[in-house]
Amino acid sequence: MLTVAPPDAVEARDNATFEALMWSMARPGESRELPEAGLAGIVDALIDRECVAYADNAALTRKIAATGALAGELHQADHVFLDSLDAAADALAAIRCGNALYPDEGATLVAQVSHGQGQRLRLTGPGIDGSRELALALPSAFWALRQQLCAYPEGFELLLVDGRSVIGIPRSTQIEVL
Repeated sequence: MLTVAPPDAVEARDNATFEALMWSMARPGESRELPEAGLAGIVDALIDRECVAYADNAALTRKIAATGALAGELHQADHVFLDSLDAAADALAAIRCGNALYPDEGATLVAQVSHGQGQRLRLTGPGIDGSRELALALPSAFWALRQQLCAYPEGFELLLVDGRSVIGIPRSTQIEVL
């Protein structure tokens, strides 16, 4: 009989983080609760030695390096971690969006963004029953850039974190700025 040790506290936290992230992507625009605030727990749950990751924060860059992943430039990264999208709007034009043959090579952008305030949006697409409206504090130019870069199936995924809350927006989600 195969015996498996129960997960320790760190593994349980990482599993809960991963589950919250996956449900947030399965139900775009719905807020999910993370076990801990911030982006560090997401690094632990998503990043491994097969990833290239970029962070605009020195502490997160060190955390990424501790996973064994390669810390690369934004245009090389599978996962991009940003403390703010305000300063990075121009640099995001270089984010990986995959291509017609390999759309899965698009990056996942993980950023700290306030929920419930800012620009009102209407989301439609897979995982959304009808439509969903929400407000996110993102620069208005961000949505125009996303629309320009995301020609489904190409594009990038979004995980928007506000404290312990995460909202996922896959590249398949259509966004109307209200």
